[in-house]
Amino acid sequence: MDVTIQVPAAIAHRLQEKWGEEIPRHLLESVALEGFRERILTTEELRQLWGFETKFDVHAFLKAHDVPFYTLADLEHDRETSARLGL
Repeated sequence: MDVTIQVPAAIAHRLQEKWGEEIPRHLLESVALEGFRERILTTEELRQLWGFETKFDVHAFLKAHDVPFYTLADLEHDRETSARLGL
């Protein structure tokens, strides 16, 4: 899907000064990171979206952007599952 956004010229100019022709990539990364934070996107979907070879590449990218890929909520869920299964 292609998405078009309208950005005021002054803001677009500032973004272009910083990111050059990589503005679409930066915007896509920002949306994807937020989608992952909100549990809309999975690690596998991020891997596909960004073209990474492995989930470890995704983990490194998330870490570089201070986005945890395993949270306290994940740990609690895993503990509950283990207890329910008698492990």
